[in-house]
Amino acid sequence: MFTADQYRAKAAESAESLKRTDVPSEIRELQRSKQSFSELAQNEDWLADNFDKMIRSRDIPAPDEVAGKCLDSKAVAEIEEHILRCLGAAVIMQWNTIPTKLKRELFDTAGSLGDVLQTAALRGRIARFLHDHKDEANSADSFSKSNIISGKFDGA
Repeated sequence: MFTADQYRAKAAESAESLKRTDVPSEIRELQRSKQSFSELAQNEDWLADNFDKMIRSRDIPAPDEVAGKCLDSKAVAEIEEHILRCLGAAVIMQWNTIPTKLKRELFDTAGSLGDVLQTAALRGRIARFLHDHKDEANSADSFSKSNIISGKFDGA
């Protein structure tokens, strides 16, 4: 997971790259990346400011329930990564039922989360993954929940 400062650094990278290009498609892509990273930084700030007000899952103890000490950042990161894997798996399992406009927004957002200079490669990998698994999205044989959540795929 990135910190707010890391997202701000990525937004600054996009802003600097904007200054060095005149290609309209690159300008649009870099503006979109800058905006996304800025919004992600704001989200991280909000989460940090409101962490104590959040409702927690029953299997994630509140800081005062863990023998009087807070979870370390590695444990929190592992929990959050697991949650993101579960959400990602749910999206993939329902991909064929998602409206086209939302699919495009999800694809664009996912494609802009990596390194700004690697955006095209990441988008290509995402597109290939979705294409390779488009007919399997609702098939329990190809996508078992446990394998998607653990990062192992049966179907490719």
